Amino acid sequence: MNNSDPILDRISLTRRHLLGTLAVAAASAIPIAAYAQAASAASNNATAQAIADHFSSVATMQGEFVQFGPRGEQTGGKFYIQRPGKLRFNYDNPSPIRVIADGKNVAVGNMKLKTWDLYPLSKTPLSLLLAQRIDLSSGSVKSVKQESDLTTIALGNNTVFGNSTITMMFDPKTYDLRQWTITDNQGKDTSVMVFNVKTGVQFDDKVFRVPYEVIPGTAAYRD
Repeated sequence: MNNSDPILDRISLTRRHLLGTLAVAAASAIPIAAYAQAASAASNNATAQAIADHFSSVATMQGEFVQFGPRGEQTGGKFYIQRPGKLRFNYDNPSPIRVIADGKNVAVGNMKLKTWDLYPLSKTPLSLLLAQRIDLSSGSVKSVKQESDLTTIALGNNTVFGNSTITMMFDPKTYDLRQWTITDNQGKDTSVMVFNVKTGVQFDDKVFRVPYEVIPGTAAYRD
């Protein structure tokens, strides 16, 4: 004899169908959300690559900069960039510092003490900024963030630079570079804001010449 209540059976059946429908909906929502995230990431990466390509297409530039150090110190000066691999920073007085990248190395000089420190360009995040082409498909992209007034691209390579990264900030409309920040292995930031930028400038070779003749142990790099 079946004592089941038809109404209760119907409610139970309806509940099972509801739970089943919710389970299917939840399961199907996961790939939909993942697809939306993937589509958004793809859109961000495409925009970021377009900006990076525009920046990479600028062979030479010069302008002024303001640098903010990790302890809040502020300095300024003039900068010069020639792609690929060349850069010069002349700091305003009273700073005695010069930074020169000649495509092979980055030399940091103290004009007052007459000392120089030398680093392989390929081992610094500056190599990403100064590359012939910034390829965002190379696995060096840490993050891409798009806002109404700024597009931020963070780049790094753990196998080369350790935890160091370079974060570049661009105008989303003109694709012009506004600022970059280098974060070192200790998590300390040095930010450089650029302005009064001119492109298509021709430089004398001496602008990016590293004075190897006065740096001990660098005979192999001399011309």
